[in-house]
Amino acid sequence: MSLNLLTFCYLIASVTFIVGLKMLSHPASARKGNLVAAAGMALAILGTIFLYEDEGVKLGNHLWIFAGLLIGSVIGTLAAKKVKMTAMPEMVSMFNGMGGACAALIGIVEYNHLQHHGIVAPKGMMLIIVLGLIIGSISFAGSMIAWGKLNGKIKDFAFKGQHFFNIALLLVILALAVFFVGWNNENATVIFYIIFLLSLLYGVFFVFPIGGADMPVVISLLNSFTGVAAACGGFLYNNKVMLTGGILVGAAGTLLTILMCKAMNRSLTNVLIGSFGGSNASSAGNTVQGNYKEISISDAAMVMAYASKVMIVPGYGLAVAQAQHICHDLEKLLEEKGVEVKYAIHPVAGRMPGHMNVLLAEADVPYDKLLEMEQANDEFKSTDVVLVLGANDVVNPAAKTDPSSPIYGMPILEVERAKNTIVNKRSMKPGYAGIENQLFFQPKTSMLFGDAKKVLQSLVTEIKSV
Repeated sequence: MSLNLLTFCYLIASVTFIVGLKMLSHPASARKGNLVAAAGMALAILGTIFLYEDEGVKLGNHLWIFAGLLIGSVIGTLAAKKVKMTAMPEMVSMFNGMGGACAALIGIVEYNHLQHHGIVAPKGMMLIIVLGLIIGSISFAGSMIAWGKLNGKIKDFAFKGQHFFNIALLLVILALAVFFVGWNNENATVIFYIIFLLSLLYGVFFVFPIGGADMPVVISLLNSFTGVAAACGGFLYNNKVMLTGGILVGAAGTLLTILMCKAMNRSLTNVLIGSFGGSNASSAGNTVQGNYKEISISDAAMVMAYASKVMIVPGYGLAVAQAQHICHDLEKLLEEKGVEVKYAIHPVAGRMPGHMNVLLAEADVPYDKLLEMEQANDEFKSTDVVLVLGANDVVNPAAKTDPSSPIYGMPILEVERAKNTIVNKRSMKPGYAGIENQLFFQPKTSMLFGDAKKVLQSLVTEIKSV
């Protein structure tokens, strides 16, 4: 009876995962969708703890289980409440890495269990164990490096022949895995842990050479890895809800990775092999070449106040300054003066997919004001002023005009089509991809230097007096 009830709980939980994922596709329902999926996960966890049976024996160690749940819940809650929106990509990478570590530990625990009891498992089970170990370990190590890169603690690192080294390392891991599954006896323990260590090493060197502009793709890809590793755990335990959740995460992460690559006009292979935005690009973009013109706060306020249509392009600089709320105030003030205001959102703006959408949603910016790249590019011709707030690479014309540029072919927000462009930056330093932006030197572009929040506050004050 309890098993039937557990199966029913798993069914409900699986449905909530699917419904929650569907609701996440729209900002208006995203928060509720997250809660729905979380409720389903809670049901699956509690159902497993109290209803699961193995040959009539229920789970024990409830004290340890609930202690772990309590510690994890406290850490997760505190992290979620304290994290700034600018650090959200870092937290996503960290939490994703923990998921990969969990999947790898499942493989280690189950293998040790088999060894301890002298059980020679079927090759299918050993294959699932070693796959979960490899994928989970790569996801964990890679996510930790991504986390370090996003918060600036780890710099891009590459050496001559690294790509060949990575490929060779991966082939060695796969060869050892095949040998391990085929051999499958009590003497294979050393091979098992060699695979584990090499997988961790591969995860590190896999992400090391990938440059900043490709980090949204990497985050999505590592997320899909974690999902696949979790699905392996579902196969191993014959756990339907774990299998469903893993498949959904893996599939969603894979689709998002493909969409990110499409948005950047790059193949996944090119991202993983090309070291896009890495040290080579950075070294090429450290010097300023060309003449730019500055604009004062009062002149910028005057131009925007008397415009018919203003388009705001948010970037990471807006997030760093925590300026989303004052940006919304500027938008409302301009609309009171009869100015049409919209936002142009590039799919890879910020440090992760949807970063700008989440940031502006936090400030209660209406979703219908957020234009996707294709829509925005169609409207730039009829726009009087484009205000670029901390965005760089996603508005760089080099993507269209310079075949030698590492971002060549990447779709961008074509802000140069507008009558006037005002770019707010702290300085003339290159963006995350490490390359110079020729937009800053065009005749229709004016530079407005300073912290985004302070600049926007000054603009609001000036526009009120216009």
